[in-house]
Amino acid sequence: MREALEPGAPKSLADPAAVAARHALAGAAHIRPLRDLADRIAAERGAPVPSPDPLDGGIGARLLLLLETPGPSIARTGYVSRDNPTGTAANLFRFLAEAGIARADTLIWNAVPWVIHAEGALNRAPRRSEQRWAEPYLAPLIDLLPNLAVVVLAGRFAGAVRAPLERLRPGLPIVAVPHPSPTYVCTSPSVPERILAGLAQARALVADARA
Repeated sequence: MREALEPGAPKSLADPAAVAARHALAGAAHIRPLRDLADRIAAERGAPVPSPDPLDGGIGARLLLLLETPGPSIARTGYVSRDNPTGTAANLFRFLAEAGIARADTLIWNAVPWVIHAEGALNRAPRRSEQRWAEPYLAPLIDLLPNLAVVVLAGRFAGAVRAPLERLRPGLPIVAVPHPSPTYVCTSPSVPERILAGLAQARALVADARA
């Protein structure tokens, strides 16, 4: 079913019908444990936590891609997804496609998984205190991913969780790339090159794990 519904263009979740179709898959077995974790975090932090995209790999993912935190626009869809109608998601859609990484191999999550912005507020970077509050949720996330072969940390803030990840699963490959936000991608041609190089490295690690 995931293959039949897989969108062919970025920003496809701008269409309410596409969002409704995604909601119809939200209870799928590969997503339900992650949705339960998101609900637990939302209850404990008192803030919304978007669900992983059910068209992605869920608990079967071999590649975990950690962004920073859900942006204010997440309320439009309720998902952490490369299909969201934002510039960051559109860039991520393109980079993952160019790197040849299958959706079924990926899980997109956030280093601080809950929405940190007040309603109507502008986007902002997470605070270090929020990073400390989020760190205890890494262990239950990693425990749900038995096939995990590599973690990709996107951006400086997500990069700060490298040490906790290394403690949780020693030897797990970790690849750092720039954040895919248009703000960063447009600063230099080297930025998309570094993102694609990191994703190519991650793809090779996924292929090795599968072999």
